Amino acid sequence: MTSIKTYLILFGGVLALSASAIFVRMASAPAAVTAFYRLLLAGLALLPFFLGRKDCRRELGAFSQKQWMQIALAGFCLALHYVLWFESLGYTSIASSTVLVSLQPLFSLWLDRLLRKRRARPTALIGCAIALGGCLIIGLGDLQISGKALIGDILAFVAAGVIAFYYFVGESVRREVSAVTYSTLAYLVSAALLLGYIGLIGAPLGGYGGQTLGAFLGLALISTVGGQFVFNLLLKRLPASAVTMSILGEPIGTCILARLIFREGIEPRQLLGMLIILVGMTVFFFPKKQT
Repeated sequence: MTSIKTYLILFGGVLALSASAIFVRMASAPAAVTAFYRLLLAGLALLPFFLGRKDCRRELGAFSQKQWMQIALAGFCLALHYVLWFESLGYTSIASSTVLVSLQPLFSLWLDRLLRKRRARPTALIGCAIALGGCLIIGLGDLQISGKALIGDILAFVAAGVIAFYYFVGESVRREVSAVTYSTLAYLVSAALLLGYIGLIGAPLGGYGGQTLGAFLGLALISTVGGQFVFNLLLKRLPASAVTMSILGEPIGTCILARLIFREGIEPRQLLGMLIILVGMTVFFFPKKQT
C-alpha cells in the first residue's frame, strides 16, 4: 500500500512542475536552446551526488548494453518532448498547452496494453473517451481563433505521448538503477542530443539576458530537479501510469501562475475542456470494485 508520504512527495513534485510553462514564456530563446539549458543544468546539479556516491559509480560500471540503450532512448524522448512542448507555447496559450501536454495517462494506458499486455478496465476506456472529448473542445476552440493556435495544441498533444513513453522506459530502468544515476545520465544524454540539434539549426547558445538566464535556472532547479526528478524517484514505488496521472494537477497550478504573472485569463471553452478532462481522468482511474 502506498504511504501518505509518497503522495505528499508526488504532490510537491507536481507543484514544482507547474512553473515549467511560466519559465518557458519568460525565456527569450529558441525552444531547443531552452530545453538544452534546462537539461544540462539539471544534469550538472545532480552530477556531484552521482559522482559522490559509491553505489552510483558501481551501477555505472555494471551497466548492460540494454540499460545503455534504455538511457539513450530516455534521453531522446526528453529532448523531443521539450522541443515539441516549448514550441507549442509559442503558438497557443499557456492554459491550452499545459492541459494538453498533461494528457499523459491516456498514452500510459495505451502503452500498458500494447507492450505489457495489461488489459484496461471498462471505466478506464470510458475515461479515455471523456478526456479526449475535453481535448477536442480545446482544440476546436483554438481552430476557431486561428490555425496557429491549433498547431500549438497538436505539438503539445504529441509531446504528451513522448513524455509518457519516457516514464514508461523509466519504470523499467528504475527496477535496477537508482534515481540519481538514471536521471543524471538521461538529462546529460538529452542535453548532448539537443546540442547537436542546435548546431544543425544554427541557434545561438549565448547572448541572452538576465531574465532568460534566470528562467533557465528555474526550469532546471525547480521544475526539473524539484519536479521531474521527484517523479523518477517515485517510479520504484509507483507505476508510470500513477505518476503520469498525478501530472494532471499541473494545469491548475500553471493557470493560476499564468493569471498572476502574465494576466492571461482562462476562456470558458478552456475551463470546460479542463473540467471534462479531469472528469475523464477520474473515471479513467476509478478503483475496481472489491469482490
